[in-house]
Amino acid sequence: MSAPALSLNGATKRYGAVTAVDGVTFDVQPGEMFGLIGPDGAGKTTTIRLLCGLLHADGGSVRVMGHDPVAEHAEVTHSVGYLSQRFSLYGDLSIDENIAFFAEIHGLWKYQQRRTRLLELTQLLPFRNRLAERLSGGMKQKLALACTLIHEPRVILLDEPTTGVDPVSRREFWKLLAEFLQQGITILVSTPYLDEAERCHRIALLHEGKLLALDTPDHLRAQLPGQMVELLVADQARAVPIITAMPHVLDVHVFGERVHARVQGGAAGDPVALVAADLTAKGFAVHGARVVPASLEDVFIARLEEAATEGR
Repeated sequence: MSAPALSLNGATKRYGAVTAVDGVTFDVQPGEMFGLIGPDGAGKTTTIRLLCGLLHADGGSVRVMGHDPVAEHAEVTHSVGYLSQRFSLYGDLSIDENIAFFAEIHGLWKYQQRRTRLLELTQLLPFRNRLAERLSGGMKQKLALACTLIHEPRVILLDEPTTGVDPVSRREFWKLLAEFLQQGITILVSTPYLDEAERCHRIALLHEGKLLALDTPDHLRAQLPGQMVELLVADQARAVPIITAMPHVLDVHVFGERVHARVQGGAAGDPVALVAADLTAKGFAVHGARVVPASLEDVFIARLEEAATEGR
């Protein structure tokens, strides 16, 4: 296996009494799409800033293309494109002028052909003379990505790039990332959206600065013990405590109108019948019950509960 494009080994970052990143270890291989997944406050942004060399780790090591991003910041800057949560476009400059500005910051002067290619890929070519302040949210994110890629980085770090973007623009943004991945660019993206995590080769689940799990989405789902039963039941508020108390049920979580009950592996009988029959016997109307694959949301919640139990 080739040397990792990105590497953290026991990386720790503190802000006073708060440990934002707590001994995190993972590698990202060249050409990989890697996801940092977790809610606000999980440590995603701090981890990316450590990789960019914008923050110095208080413990452990951080490497980007084999370089220390703080001590060898110039080397890292040439190899990495960084799209922050608050990427600054200049509203009074056109699309073309914004990209030119970022190209020249990186010391590029013959960027015109590359700029046109990026505008074609992002479908911004017809709007290249439009001021940035007149762009929609999705178009602004595409422009920000083009600015990030103008110096042809080998690695791009994207911090929640689709937060606040409409669903159609989110889908288009991810199609763009897939195209850049095919060009051999290594991509690390942070997101709170678990449906976006499904698009990554591997993901790291983070919570309160700690690494909860690291694997492919498929492996993480497969490792979750038991079978997932999805229920549509009347009087959900009363039914959930009843389901939770069932001896063969490991945990229960509500997703809108539906209830997910994780049933113990090896429990006698059909898991759907076990839960549905018990509810029916207690007077609840069950309108639907079926075994479903575990989702990443199920995995994340289960890992959170495991971590809370271990911390007691």
